[in-house]
Amino acid sequence: MRIDNEKFLDELRRIASSSKERKELFQHLADFLREFGKFRWVGLYDVDHAEGLVKNIAWSGEGAPEYPIFPLTKGLTSSAISFRRTINVGDVASDPRYLTALGSTRSEIIVPVFDASGKSVIGTIDVESEKENAFDAATQSLLELAAGTLRAYWRR
Repeated sequence: MRIDNEKFLDELRRIASSSKERKELFQHLADFLREFGKFRWVGLYDVDHAEGLVKNIAWSGEGAPEYPIFPLTKGLTSSAISFRRTINVGDVASDPRYLTALGSTRSEIIVPVFDASGKSVIGTIDVESEKENAFDAATQSLLELAAGTLRAYWRR
């Protein structure tokens, strides 16, 4: 299936620029990402460096994350933040960094969202699947495009 990246990004921008309150806006974004990608679960998180915490803003899928707030030194998210790059793990059972969000997760991808300068991670897009090796290079690229597009709207 060929994905039209421009249509995808245009829809993200349309949703993100709406006048909705932040919580409702991010819920709509999580729902859109989940539906568009046919993902099982999507979570959007704030990274609060001052408090040393990662905080769930919104999620879309079969259940709430087990850890809606956690130290930014924990989980695969910690690696995405500290290395400032996407972390794509095909088998979370074999990765000791994995912090359980949903018990049935087999693969997870964490995409950092950077501030306007591109230096500091201000948020993450977390996508989880019950299948091993669920996220290929095209999926990773699409989620990274989403993160780049959403950076302008993240802290509104």
